[in-house]
This record gives sequence, C-alpha cells and structure tokens, in this order.
Amino acid sequence: MCYGTRVVRKAQELEVFYNVTKLLGEEQLELDLQYFHANGWSHPLMWVIPQEKPNRITPAMWGIIPSKNKGADFKEYFKNYKTFGGLNAKSEKLFDHFIYRHSWEHKRCIIPVDGFFEPHTTPVKVKGKPFKVPFYFKRKNDDPISLAGIYTTTSDGWNTFTILTKDATPMFEQIHNEKKRRPVIIDDENLDSWLMDDMDLDDVQQMIEDDLWEGELEAYPITKDLYSRTIDSNRDEIIERVDYEEIEISY
Repeated sequence: MCYGTRVVRKAQELEVFYNVTKLLGEEQLELDLQYFHANGWSHPLMWVIPQEKPNRITPAMWGIIPSKNKGADFKEYFKNYKTFGGLNAKSEKLFDHFIYRHSWEHKRCIIPVDGFFEPHTTPVKVKGKPFKVPFYFKRKNDDPISLAGIYTTTSDGWNTFTILTKDATPMFEQIHNEKKRRPVIIDDENLDSWLMDDMDLDDVQQMIEDDLWEGELEAYPITKDLYSRTIDSNRDEIIERVDYEEIEISY
C-alpha cells in the first residue's frame, strides 16, 4: 500500500504541468507543500486537483475521514482507526464502502507526486524477523505521477483525501510482494476524463483497470532509514539507490 510519497516540485511547476492555478482557503499558505518523504501517517497537507474545481490545485489532508466529521478532530478520529489511517482505499470497495460510495461520483481527485515508496520483503530473515527494504518508484521521464484519489469535505471545511489502490501488476507484484497492491495512476491522456462529471460506474472502473502502464515507471531499493523512527527521512538523498545482496528479484 502507498503510505509514503515524494513531492519536490513547487506549486508553480505543477500549475504549468497540469494547466491549473492555486486555490487556497481563508488561510493563505506560505509553504509550497514540498516533501522529500511525505509520511502518510503524519497526515500532511498535499496538493490535489479536485473534480469539483478541475482547473485548480488546492491543499488537502492525506487521510480521508467522513464528511460529517470535523477535520480539526482528525487525530482523535484516527485513534479509533489506527490500522486504517485513511491513506489508501481499495478500488474494489469504491462503490459500497461507507465513506467511498459518497465520493466516487463527484469527488474524484488527482494527487500529483514526483514518486512514491513501497516495501519489499526479502526471503532472508534477520534475527528471525522479515527483512524489509523500501523501494522508490518514479517515472522514467521524470514527469509527475498522477495518483488517483477520492476526497471528502468535512463539516468544518477541510478537504481530506485517500489514494486508490488495485491488485498489483507484474512489476509491483515482485516488489510489493506481501500485500501485492499498487496505486492507481492516471495516465496523462486521461487526466481530464478522470475529473469529468459524466463518468458513470463502468467508466470509472475501466479507467482504474486501464491506468498508467507500469513500463513507464522505474523502481529501485533505497536506504532503510525510510522506516526509522529516530532518523529524519525527510531529506533529499533519501532516494539514493542502495543495493542489498538479500534482494532476489528481476523486473
């Protein structure tokens, strides 16, 4: 599942690439919402392009919560859903889940990122425990990755979002070899379509199924510092390649 992303492009660069402009709330953000490692469990604010205003990018909190709840109370809400976090949503449940079914039709969104992180578990165990290694995924041409998501607007006006996932395609199945999932990525030709209001259930399902071809992506192992609770992983060099003799995959 996708619990970590990298967003290093400035908002102005995203505006040019997606042909959008910034939409801010009453509080004007001074930050550019850039992260070398955006850890989903910290529920960061990130830029999203919402279906309701497809020509804008606007800040939203990573971690979807029901619209009837208050966004300001998100910490208390997630205390009761520690294993959920609202970070990912299985696309297979998109049309019947108690939160998602109210968002799939009119609150789809695009989450622009430079890359994202997924775990790989090697056959080798260390001290009797699985040896997990993070992999970094990016586009081969270094363009932004357009993650597919849905969002809610809470009772106090917060936008909160989640990233859609689906069954792993071959590359992801080798790397993300425990959960065997991958995020849904909208290809450049379908960005406008994903945000259109006249998409029905079949259209949405088809676009999820026929998302970005994994051949446009590259992935490689990086430092295990990404998982450390004592080492700062929000640093530029976190995506430098690290080779491990324990890794036995080809892709």
